[in-house]
Amino acid sequence: MRYINLFLHLIFVIIATATAPVLADEIDDILAGETAPPGTVFEIVSGDHDLLRDVLPAVRNSIQRLRKRFPGLDIAIVTHGEEQFALTTNNRKNDPKLHSIAETLVEDEQVSLHVCGTYAAWNGISPEEFPEFVDVAAAGPAQINDYRALGYIVITLP
Repeated sequence: MRYINLFLHLIFVIIATATAPVLADEIDDILAGETAPPGTVFEIVSGDHDLLRDVLPAVRNSIQRLRKRFPGLDIAIVTHGEEQFALTTNNRKNDPKLHSIAETLVEDEQVSLHVCGTYAAWNGISPEEFPEFVDVAAAGPAQINDYRALGYIVITLP
């Protein structure tokens, strides 16, 4: 069992570190532009409940880089996989740092944070089970399409 856990951890580390360069490349492409795009949306979707713990700090750093170059840039995060459930109010005690980062992004950095209401409902989670700073969209993919229609650049993670 110990070797299985070690193997799974190693696979997760490889996946997490493989995501970082891709994110950096996409952010660098946006930063190299002469003008700001209409907005940027980070799409996060996975089957890993703990993914946000590792991805959200990198997203926060990317947001800071984008806002330094383009101060008024509109930014959103749409999470619509298993990872979104880490943001329920009941899970705040399990990962207060994650909730703190998410709430700071919304309240202090004016980032829109959406979860998928449809996927939540399929899993027996009501919109009221998420904190007020989280917007429960009717459907995550539809929310992404709405941002695309506005001309936002979509960065999909992992």
